[in-house]
Amino acid sequence: MKAKKPIVIVLAAVAAVIALFIAIVGGYVAYVALQYYRIEDNLALEIVGGREESVSRGESYSLMSYNLGFGAYSPEYSFFMDTGVMDDGSEVVGKYAKGMSKEDVQKNVDGQMTVAKEADADFYFFQEVDVKADRSYDIDMYARAVGEFEGYASVYAENFHTANLLYPFGDPIGKTNAGILTLSRFKTESSVRRSFPVTTSFIDKLFDLDRCFAVNYLPVEGSDKKLVLINLHMSAYDEGGTIRAEQLNMLNEVLKSERDKGNYVIAGGDFNHCLIADKFENDEAALTYFESKQLVPDWVKNSVLHESELAEGFCIAASINAATCRGADIPYEKGINYSTVVDGFIVSDNVTVLNESTSDTQYAYSDHNPVVIKFRLD
Repeated sequence: MKAKKPIVIVLAAVAAVIALFIAIVGGYVAYVALQYYRIEDNLALEIVGGREESVSRGESYSLMSYNLGFGAYSPEYSFFMDTGVMDDGSEVVGKYAKGMSKEDVQKNVDGQMTVAKEADADFYFFQEVDVKADRSYDIDMYARAVGEFEGYASVYAENFHTANLLYPFGDPIGKTNAGILTLSRFKTESSVRRSFPVTTSFIDKLFDLDRCFAVNYLPVEGSDKKLVLINLHMSAYDEGGTIRAEQLNMLNEVLKSERDKGNYVIAGGDFNHCLIADKFENDEAALTYFESKQLVPDWVKNSVLHESELAEGFCIAASINAATCRGADIPYEKGINYSTVVDGFIVSDNVTVLNESTSDTQYAYSDHNPVVIKFRLD
């Protein structure tokens, strides 16, 4: 009997350790679950600063959209949630969850602001703008952008807020607060945050964004109509494209409602859909237009947007002079990464598109290139 006591003690100790581990894991899961919430729909957004001058019909204006990628995406950067397949069949997966270093993120943010200021646009749509986030080393990208564009009205809509996420274990994301930012050289009367449908999977929704779009209303000189500028960022990690289809349906409802009022409407940003299919004979030609040594990813293969899918009276404005987004499953190398056009604009038929173009930065500061549209209100 005495010989059994050490075994009993060891077993009891092991059971205690297991119970403690389960308690810690359970407590952490409960903490994450309690921290998660969806931001309400139809939330009025604060407009900070700006001028009293209104836009006018017959004048030309420019709008840039740029996904800043939380300042992390240097050419050497790959993201842990991105996967791909090389044309020889080998599978690849990204490495990092956070920026590679604070200095690297700062370098990217500096470069992004230089590129944006050189465009001298009247309006800016920025996505993946961190306010306070471990992944970007607490660099306040919102404050930096607002400071760079002094005199512009700014509207910020939060779309990513997390508890302290400990995954991936070697490079945990930590806490994040981020959103989309709209800047306007002209008077903005009001703005509202609309909540896109998102995944209901508990794990997936913790690592994906609280997807939304900001609807900004600008008065038009000598008219009772409004210029409606919609800054958006649709879902990326959406197997089969089912959530993006729901998001498109919601967006179309808003587009139709605003056009029915006679308003001038431009929706732009990161659609996470291939936007150039109507320029080609078929989807395959569009999806493989840019040189690559990777297969077409399933996420974009299942999300090709055609004008026939839009609300009546709207068209797509997207350029093919350069791709706007690279695959982030491997570091960037020209002609190797899969790339396509997912950033662009949807425009109502009372707006004339004068020019559309992509600024080819060779992904120097983000996994996206900025896109610019020049337009006129008819």
